[in-house]
Amino acid sequence: MTDAAYDYDLFVIGGGSGGVRAGRIAAQAGAKVGLAEEYRMGGTCVVRGCVPKKFMVYSSKYGKDIELSAGYGWSVGEVSYDHGKFMVGLHAEVDRLSAIYDRNLKNAGVDVFDDRAEFVDQHTLRLKSSGKTITAKKILIAVGGRPWLPSAEELPGVEHVIDSNGVFELTELPKRMVIAGGGYIAVEFAHVFAGLGTEVCLVYRGDTVLRGFDDEIRLAVHEGLKEDGVRVVTKCVFKSIEKTDAGLKVTLSSGTEIETDVVLMAVGRRANTEGLGCDKAGVKLAENGDVIVDEWSRTSAENIWAVGDVTGRVALTPVAIREGHAFADTEFGGKPWKMDHENIPTAVFTQPEVGTVGISEAEARKTYGEIDIYKTKFRPMKNMLNGDQTRTFMKLVVRASDQRVLGVHVVGDDAAEMIQTAAIAVKMGATKQDFDRTCALHPSAAEELVTMRTKWVPEGV
Repeated sequence: MTDAAYDYDLFVIGGGSGGVRAGRIAAQAGAKVGLAEEYRMGGTCVVRGCVPKKFMVYSSKYGKDIELSAGYGWSVGEVSYDHGKFMVGLHAEVDRLSAIYDRNLKNAGVDVFDDRAEFVDQHTLRLKSSGKTITAKKILIAVGGRPWLPSAEELPGVEHVIDSNGVFELTELPKRMVIAGGGYIAVEFAHVFAGLGTEVCLVYRGDTVLRGFDDEIRLAVHEGLKEDGVRVVTKCVFKSIEKTDAGLKVTLSSGTEIETDVVLMAVGRRANTEGLGCDKAGVKLAENGDVIVDEWSRTSAENIWAVGDVTGRVALTPVAIREGHAFADTEFGGKPWKMDHENIPTAVFTQPEVGTVGISEAEARKTYGEIDIYKTKFRPMKNMLNGDQTRTFMKLVVRASDQRVLGVHVVGDDAAEMIQTAAIAVKMGATKQDFDRTCALHPSAAEELVTMRTKWVPEGV
């Protein structure tokens, strides 16, 4: 039964993965819960991120798979790709999943408002479209993030670009595309559109893509982009974008000019807190707009919490879900626990894909000093008959003092599937000897993770 002084025990701002999980668990624990979502239920992951992106990855791989099937005896006639038809199917599935999120919330007894909620004060929210005012004893901010774009002053012609949301609205496949950025969104879409037949150029201000990942993983992905036909331009940024009769002209800081049809800006994301009224509720924000929280996801306001991408901790859907679940169990279920942000498995759906858990070699050396490295690079069995020269790379980072495996890094087909399982071992504190004692599953690529026996020694040592 809700506190008589408030309309709700809990009100959730945002219907993404974290907010939906928190609202549903709290309602099932007996709380009276309301939730407002201004766009579509499911948030970035379901509507404009992980799910539709992965469908695009699948789609882009079929062309290459069809070509390679000849090595296994298949003879395929004329092949064509219909981007419009594919997008119809993609959006139909997104609609289905979004409806499931909405239905599950309502079945749990949550009151759902298709509206934008903004703070009036620490316990009060106003729904922007309806003008309705709602009070809540506890409030959860789960509004996620949004693509960041430079201003027109910073980048003349920026009004001509699309962001990662706009990618899913392209009903026709562009012949040419320039992508700005070197993070996971940029490199994933570079592979996607190259695989679909678009001429792709990736422009990145750094020297190697995927900053923050293990250096050898970064190098493998960088080389993989070029092998996939992507033109990679490094140590450059956009200077201007101009609309022409032939499309768009991008001028780089180097003076190079590139003609293209579409410009995709994938240069980062920001917390979706602008205009939310956090200052009115006493919720402190970082300079970049992230909501500042403690290890229990509590903000500077004693009755307000925040989970997911809006906190700037780890911008991954499963993390938001666990943070939301932990909040609901702690505050309404009588089962206090908090999300452990160490050793979270991560995938980058490049082609081939990246799977990683734990820390990089550089980070391990900086933190622990003496480190043992085991690594291998091989052409997987699948490629022996089809002519594909793509190789799989695997690496184990091991602490020398006690042989604990600190990091597992894979670039290759099904890397994400391997890492999800390997993450269990890393999370449990497995040693290199534990890996060695594990019997290999043959024939598989993953067996290499338990058969690496020779320590890598740097040249000249």
